[in-house]
Amino acid sequence: MDSQNNTCTTIDEYIAQFPPEIQAILSEVRAVIRAAAPQASEKISYQMPTFYLKGNLVHFAVHKTHLGFYPAPSGIEHFKDELSGYEYSKGAIRFPLDRPTPLDLVRRITAFRAKENLAQAAMKAKKG
Repeated sequence: MDSQNNTCTTIDEYIAQFPPEIQAILSEVRAVIRAAAPQASEKISYQMPTFYLKGNLVHFAVHKTHLGFYPAPSGIEHFKDELSGYEYSKGAIRFPLDRPTPLDLVRRITAFRAKENLAQAAMKAKKG
């Protein structure tokens, strides 16, 4: 079920290419991310919906059997104990499409990443 159209330029276009039940999942995830990081901007990066806040914040994408969530290695490491029920790697978490998406976990990971990006940006600004 990977995206068949790699020319999407907006998250709306990305979501629209999937069947209604997948659109619902993607829309929920998008809303949770937006609520957790309201100051972040949206874009398509690496052919995936991406939220950007002083750098890439999180990405997500639908695959054949799962929703991929990409919060950078730090986001995975920080929540590693809570991810034990999911497949994950250094940079990706796989949420099976046949199970409810853990939206509260997505929210908390996104909020963590937002604080992290803002702190890193503040440190860079201080250094000059």
